[in-house]
Amino acid sequence: MTKKIPKFKSENEERKFWSDRDSTEYVDWKKARRVTLPELKPSLKTISLRLPASMLEELKLLAHKRDVPYQSLMKIFLAEKIREEMKV
Repeated sequence: MTKKIPKFKSENEERKFWSDRDSTEYVDWKKARRVTLPELKPSLKTISLRLPASMLEELKLLAHKRDVPYQSLMKIFLAEKIREEMKV
């Protein structure tokens, strides 16, 4: 038997609630199904990043070889490294 999830007045209230509770007390994860949300776009945040000019030029060369924008290639490289580090 699982506990009833309360109604929340805001996302912040819900975030605070889940930050110190075990979701298995409220959700039977064995019955959960994976869903695809094709229209959901990740929120993006603009950052400023200082790189050595030579590194940026090399990155642009690599991106040109792959026929992708250099900023997209940077995101690919970062995502791969993050996945790799998170597995450790």
